[in-house]
Amino acid sequence: MNATGIGAFYLKYKPWIGAVIAIALIFLAPAVLNVYNLGLLSKYLCYAMVAIGIGLAWGQGGMLTLGQGLFFGLGAYVMAIHMKLEDIGPGQVPDFMAQYGITQVPGFWELFRNPVIAVIGVAAVPGAIAAILGLAVFGRGVRGAYFAILSQALVAAFAVLLIGQSKTTGGTNGLNDFKGFFGYDLTDPANKRMIYYICAFLTLAMVLIVYWIRRSFMGNLIIGVRDQENRMKFLGYNPASIKVFAFSMAAMFAGIGGAMFVPVVGIISPSDISVTPSILMLAGVVIGGRTTLLGPLVGTLIIRFAETQLSEAYPSAWTYLEGLIFILVIAFVPMGLGQFKGVWPWIKDKLGLGGAGAIGAGTADTTTGVAKTATVNA
Repeated sequence: MNATGIGAFYLKYKPWIGAVIAIALIFLAPAVLNVYNLGLLSKYLCYAMVAIGIGLAWGQGGMLTLGQGLFFGLGAYVMAIHMKLEDIGPGQVPDFMAQYGITQVPGFWELFRNPVIAVIGVAAVPGAIAAILGLAVFGRGVRGAYFAILSQALVAAFAVLLIGQSKTTGGTNGLNDFKGFFGYDLTDPANKRMIYYICAFLTLAMVLIVYWIRRSFMGNLIIGVRDQENRMKFLGYNPASIKVFAFSMAAMFAGIGGAMFVPVVGIISPSDISVTPSILMLAGVVIGGRTTLLGPLVGTLIIRFAETQLSEAYPSAWTYLEGLIFILVIAFVPMGLGQFKGVWPWIKDKLGLGGAGAIGAGTADTTTGVAKTATVNA
């Protein structure tokens, strides 16, 4: 097979090739990492799930979401409630509730005792809340900086609510000291590897979902609303509904990431979901490149790895060093590491990998674009 044939094969099966490479890396990690570092990677992947959703909502939809900690926390607390109820058994109450004289768990706790409802709830609860908020906000035309400030205010209010309802949420201490995860002992290294695999494959699934959305007609609508909202209204589309879809998907991704954060880290508290953690969730997207598919994922893994290494090496100065990295990226690579995506096409051109396959793909894209334009005009 010549270079042109290889290029055509790569372009045709690019998503599948990427998925195979990702799966190989997923299975390679436990072989080269010890239990501690594998746990750190699982934690990073939980944040990466949030970042993938932010990439969809902000990178594609233009909605600067500064409050994803709200949805991360909703998913996390749903999972934490189920795990806590699973640990204590039926008819019992957690220790912190017993200290307040509570003899029966609240109704919303009982709702998530069922494992099926809990699994559905980690995505459905954040998604439903996001849909309600989105309809209320986007329906009134709120966007830009106003939406960003509002989303940040919501996560701050949620953290205050959790602290204020200490009798049912654990307050500043949060929920912790979990023993099992759907019947599996969390202290068993084999089960920790299982949780890592769940995190890794959930992350891969989210990347593939966003890839499909970006290449679908809905992806074009999301970009159209981002760039020409008034024109989309003129063409008969409802920008608010399209924004709600992207915002809700990002919220569901964040909720799932928060849910997996609980068994990985073993605790969830208001300090994990407040304003500062929400901004750090956004930082990885900025560094990786919000408009690219893999940029948010790669950027989050980089920023979280740097955070761990710097905090261990420079306990008193790591926050300044992390801030310096962020400033340098914004100053010299404003579009994130994804700004270098033009390097790979240049290499392919020099190696002759873009030849006929690239031309054919370009023709197909043009034809698809014309067909979509004709459909819209009709």
